[in-house]
Amino acid sequence: MRSSPSLPTNADPAARDEALFRLITRADWRAAHARGGDLPERAVDRTDGFLHLSTGAQVLETAAKHFAGCDDLLAAMLDPSALTGDLRFEPSRGGALFPHLYGGAPVASVTALYVLIPQPDGFAFGAPLTPADAAA
Repeated sequence: MRSSPSLPTNADPAARDEALFRLITRADWRAAHARGGDLPERAVDRTDGFLHLSTGAQVLETAAKHFAGCDDLLAAMLDPSALTGDLRFEPSRGGALFPHLYGGAPVASVTALYVLIPQPDGFAFGAPLTPADAAA
């Protein structure tokens, strides 16, 4: 388990375009943290054949587009060196390059989780949590 997030608590994760995120509900995080292994796939991941990830610059827009109305959403920051499989940046929305993982994202690859706070026009980053704190 990693003891602290890789960003200062007052840093905006979106300012770090190289950061990789996986969106996950709090309930799914608790289950994944308890059992270990990889973060869960969603139906769209199984259909497309890869895990959908986002960069720091993309994650809030992705959350707004695909998780509107979700009040327990977390953005899991991933350590790219701990991912299994092939990480590719491929064209997606509007031609932007999005990270797609053709493999697994182990629970141990999560360095911090950010609570995403619902806003009238999407989401905002809340405080970072350690993986253990987010599972509590």
